[in-house]
Amino acid sequence: MQAASRESYAAAVEQLESVVAAASPAELSATADEILATADLLRREPRLRRALADPARAGEDRAGLLDAILGDKVSERAAQLLRGLVAGRWSSPNELLNATEQLGVQTVLAGADKAGDLGEVEDELFRFGQLIDANPGLATVLSDPNAPVTQRAELVRDLLKDKAKPATVRLAELALAGYGGRGLTGSLTRLVEAAAERRDRQVAYVTTAVPLSEADESRLGARLAAMYGREIALKVSVDPSIVGGLSVQVGNDLYDGTVSRRLAEARHALT
Repeated sequence: MQAASRESYAAAVEQLESVVAAASPAELSATADEILATADLLRREPRLRRALADPARAGEDRAGLLDAILGDKVSERAAQLLRGLVAGRWSSPNELLNATEQLGVQTVLAGADKAGDLGEVEDELFRFGQLIDANPGLATVLSDPNAPVTQRAELVRDLLKDKAKPATVRLAELALAGYGGRGLTGSLTRLVEAAAERRDRQVAYVTTAVPLSEADESRLGARLAAMYGREIALKVSVDPSIVGGLSVQVGNDLYDGTVSRRLAEARHALT
């Protein structure tokens, strides 16, 4: 986002936190659905998106336009958040769309946090991403742009039934539509990181040839926390093809200590 949009979104998130303090997890879940439904509306209606982001119109006028369109279709809680969002200054209509979607995600995560489920939601989203990566056929079906999102969402609900928190299922459904314009895997990764950010943690993606013991995970997490100055959420994948060692990615930083990398470097040196 550009500077003006970042400021408007930050103000909306601040308003959300005041709403979270007075709302139950169920109320936040319902509010999130209303905000995400509004994001879907903006995605389908580019003319409306342009009108609501038009810098030539006063913020109050744009908020009034949204009120007139939504009417009593959303709760006052959601309407309050959406009015504040639309009344801000936006660098482009697409940035308003992205901000609306992000605000919906933050509301889902806030509800999970208040219910004490946020850590589980983060792990469930990561494991769901692993399941998709390990099953190319499933990845193809879930990413098929020719299949309606509603049809693919039904498959996701069947896969996660009785295995995941409602917030996990809702966010996995959102990933199908391409959160922030990303593909399915990229959407899930960003949602995992958003959940970690709400817990004030940095995600570290660890790939190892064999499962790590709890003690090994604790030592690695503590070492990374000391390096980055904040708590670390380890997301561990087992890949025997790396032969031995492990790789760790934190943001743009990659630490590759795998045997497969060393073998590749040795082969390159010999040739």
